[in-house]
Amino acid sequence: MAHAESTIVIERPVGIVYNFLLDGINNPLWRPAVTDIRLLPEKSPGALAAYKQGLLGPGGRRIDGDYEIVDALQDQLIRFQVTAGPARPTGTYRLEALDSSTRLTFILHFEPKGLAKLMDGMVARTMEEEVATLTNLKAYLESH
Repeated sequence: MAHAESTIVIERPVGIVYNFLLDGINNPLWRPAVTDIRLLPEKSPGALAAYKQGLLGPGGRRIDGDYEIVDALQDQLIRFQVTAGPARPTGTYRLEALDSSTRLTFILHFEPKGLAKLMDGMVARTMEEEVATLTNLKAYLESH
């Protein structure tokens, strides 16, 4: 089992942070591993949206990292499930309003099965790197 978690305070109101995260098209603005992303045409933006996403994989080659939002609670929670790619973790953003700021926790969790258990260490490192990108999100939102 791989698990990664990070919390950060962003000096922006919770509604701004929530809406920014809910729109996956914003991912390349703060996640350096995202090479391309688009909303799947049969889905609508927002809660229950699904995205076709490309990520930088080993050796710099593109790998799939498609995902769908499986649960969203306005200004409090966004849960997603990765649906394509070598590892398919679940992710959670927990948001808490702090006056005009937002405490944001980003959690990734992966339960490997079968041969995927052999990738557990590599997946755990990648997930740690991914949750660490919250500093990029903070810098982006506080400068715009």
